[in-house]
Amino acid sequence: MELGRQRMLISVAAAAIIIFFCFNGFCYAQNSYGFVRQAADSPRVSFQDYIIVGGGTAGCPLAATLSKRFDVLVLERGGSPYGNANISNLASFIENLAYLTPTSPAQRFVSEDGVINTRARCLGGGTCINAGFYSRASRLEVKDMGLNPKLADQSFQWLERELVFWPQLTEWTSAYRAGLLEAGVTPDNGFTYQHLDGTKVGGTTFDPTGHRHTAADLLKYADPARITVLLRATAQRILFRNVTGQHKNPQAYGVVYKDEAGNIHEARLKGCSSGEIILSAGALGSPQLLMLSGVGPADHLKSFGIEVVLDQPMVGHGIADNPMNIFAVPSPEPLTITSVQVVGIGPGYYMESLTGFNLVAALLGGNSPTVPYFFQGGVVGEKLARPLSRGYLRLKNLDPEDNPSVTYNYFTEPEDLRTCVEALQTVMRVIDTQALSEFRYPNQTVEYLQALTANLVVNNRARSAEDATSLEQYCSDLVMTIWHFHGGCEVGKVVDHEYRVIGVGGLRVIDGSTFSFSPGTNPQATLMMLGR
Repeated sequence: MELGRQRMLISVAAAAIIIFFCFNGFCYAQNSYGFVRQAADSPRVSFQDYIIVGGGTAGCPLAATLSKRFDVLVLERGGSPYGNANISNLASFIENLAYLTPTSPAQRFVSEDGVINTRARCLGGGTCINAGFYSRASRLEVKDMGLNPKLADQSFQWLERELVFWPQLTEWTSAYRAGLLEAGVTPDNGFTYQHLDGTKVGGTTFDPTGHRHTAADLLKYADPARITVLLRATAQRILFRNVTGQHKNPQAYGVVYKDEAGNIHEARLKGCSSGEIILSAGALGSPQLLMLSGVGPADHLKSFGIEVVLDQPMVGHGIADNPMNIFAVPSPEPLTITSVQVVGIGPGYYMESLTGFNLVAALLGGNSPTVPYFFQGGVVGEKLARPLSRGYLRLKNLDPEDNPSVTYNYFTEPEDLRTCVEALQTVMRVIDTQALSEFRYPNQTVEYLQALTANLVVNNRARSAEDATSLEQYCSDLVMTIWHFHGGCEVGKVVDHEYRVIGVGGLRVIDGSTFSFSPGTNPQATLMMLGR
């Protein structure tokens, strides 16, 4: 009798703990979604109201929202984030980026400028591989994007309830915050999701246990009876009708996709539906798929033997990547592993920091087993908020699983270089503050750290002996990415203000390729809001 009572009390206590943690957002779904399946199990032809290409940062909230009223199919070229420890655990952040296989969540590409970069290949998109920092677009940025401020605010709140947490500041991040303020990066804005000049503590998609939450978690709000998500479904091309004749009026009606076994399938819009095909394949994937489908610069498409559906020279044009430069700060004492928690927002640049992670290992991509994933120290980096330098994206071949060719033209605009130098000067002042002094070796000046970091950063750009002394040369030669590349299907150039592809019916683009700038300190919040 007593034993039974004890068991009952234990069960009640366990249930209470589970309820507490679930109520506070700490439940980890291991993909109980019955509507998520492998593309190989899908029929040869299917019919839906909406077909979304890309189950990423914007695609997941978009699909969940549309499924409340329509039948929705999501084609995701990657796998599931659930059950993947590299994705789920903060400590595996660098290992997740460094693990490279033909099906890994991170897919490496190297720009023609010689900068090593990564794109996502996973349900949840970039939220599965990023550093987790959460910052809304500013109210001015929302206005610049032509969005409804009230609806944007409601959408931010919707996703924040599920995915976003207050960070637990470590000794380093507390000192870094104090260092920013000591160096004049003011005012102190405290904790806020808002994008405000000065120093702030932002949100994070890592919960207090170090578990990552992703855009895929937003699929819990989908109507399971009206949504299907296919994994390992790589879109090959969009199908159009009315593409020939004197009065041609291209209308998208379907998508050809390939499953993991190489079998070809077609997803088509219902004949009586007013639905659409929506590209949410990312800043590389969406312009690439448009070109492979015949929408893009005519001469370029013809050079690959692609039938031109619409001559649209702005597809792939004007792309940008926010350049980042870093300083490594070795610490005499071990530091707690920390992702980005505190940012400084200056005139034209942002400053972020993390500790314990070896970014070089992510750049090497696991190809050098002797390079550790961890680093005893901190990294302080700056990125340009709105680089003026612009580039272009072009096809390399007809394979949608391969990366297109991208050229970002870092620092071709002199103003970008001037802003970078100013940003690095601020970074050096922050590192040199009393607040961070206990985390540095006393004999290592910031000039020494510049020379040290110059020998650590990995890219495929030419180097100069002046990297260790000239900030201009340091900016240009040692530029890295912060993975906030955007553009290629910009609003007003490729899509209209309702994100409809100009000159084509039944087709929209909703992802970072539509951005002319990267909103907020990190764009993931705005991308999820946009999808919602």
